[in-house]
Amino acid sequence: MSKKAVKDKLIFKVSLLSISLFLMMAPQIASALPLMYKAFPGVSKAGVESLATVPNFGIILGLVVSPLLVRWLGEKATIILGLLLTLLAGTFPMYVSQYGPILASRFLIGLGIGLFNSLAVSLIPQFYSSDEEEMATMIGYQNVMGSVGAAISSFLISYLVTISWHAAFAIYFLVIPSLILFAIFVPLPNKQPAKAAGEKHAKQQINGKVILIACLMFLIFLFYMPMSYKLPTLIVEEHLGSSSTPALVAGVSTLISIPIGASFGFFFKKLHDKIFPVGFAIVMLGFIITAFANNLAMLFAGVIVIGFGFGLGVPYMYNWLDWAAPEGSVNLATTIVLVLVNLGCSVSPTVVDALSGLLGNSSSRSAMLVSTIFFALLTVYATVHYLKVHRAAVKNK
Repeated sequence: MSKKAVKDKLIFKVSLLSISLFLMMAPQIASALPLMYKAFPGVSKAGVESLATVPNFGIILGLVVSPLLVRWLGEKATIILGLLLTLLAGTFPMYVSQYGPILASRFLIGLGIGLFNSLAVSLIPQFYSSDEEEMATMIGYQNVMGSVGAAISSFLISYLVTISWHAAFAIYFLVIPSLILFAIFVPLPNKQPAKAAGEKHAKQQINGKVILIACLMFLIFLFYMPMSYKLPTLIVEEHLGSSSTPALVAGVSTLISIPIGASFGFFFKKLHDKIFPVGFAIVMLGFIITAFANNLAMLFAGVIVIGFGFGLGVPYMYNWLDWAAPEGSVNLATTIVLVLVNLGCSVSPTVVDALSGLLGNSSSRSAMLVSTIFFALLTVYATVHYLKVHRAAVKNK
């Protein structure tokens, strides 16, 4: 069957996109941390909180190792290996109660996700690069799947933590159907074709635009992450809800970005490069509302607005990366961007707390204000960038 016939099948699209369900799932376990503080009395609060952040370091290692495994085993085997590791390491804390082995398993789940993280993005241009609008639509859907996975896990955890903190890790059994679908319905060669004698292996490279996008994504996720680790504290500090409220709020946030991400192809067709400043201006507005929320309704409104803007801005960044990467180097470019995204997530608490201190204190509201300031600056940069690109396009007509 031709590649065109395969890529037009719904079951192929679902199977290809399903592996992205787990890309944003690792931090969602943060909602179970309050129960885990009591389970590890000899471990500091920061040590317990590291169970939510250590997967990011595993993801970085997985992203580095993934290209080597792709060369040895092929893309499909690498993705299946990553899914298996995610399943086994993800569910491991259901059966043990010792901090050390659980910390190791959290690192390993990051490693598993890292093995297929960049491939989940870079496989899309392999099948859809001939149609720019269809590729934009599929990239939007790919971002949607990450949001779907995060939302499903948030809502499941809000129930599972009522059983025990061990039960919260049952969310990783969701890997099983995705593993089966991908193994059966996504046709990829088991290994990359051997090069003819004397033929050099095409060397992947990056350019200045890829470096710029990677740096922007590092900063975007660094200042977005307070929505994950500061929101529970904000809700407690300001008496805005119960212990299960953070998981529900996180679920609502990601649910909002789903229809926006699914409609990215439509918005891109209408707005083109205007999405860059518009999307992050909306994120800025959401952080302002969240920072000054004095009741649960206002907090939900802020979170919804942030989800709306993020669902526009981040898919645009990946679309921009696909255009900007040198030919044949999309996988390397995606890997570099994802390494910096995860690095941004990892260092976010340290950087944001330090910057919050400059505002006079390190409260959750101060953290939200720090993020507001960053996204205001990013909106200014994005507007200047758009005007520059627009002028260049007019000149070339």
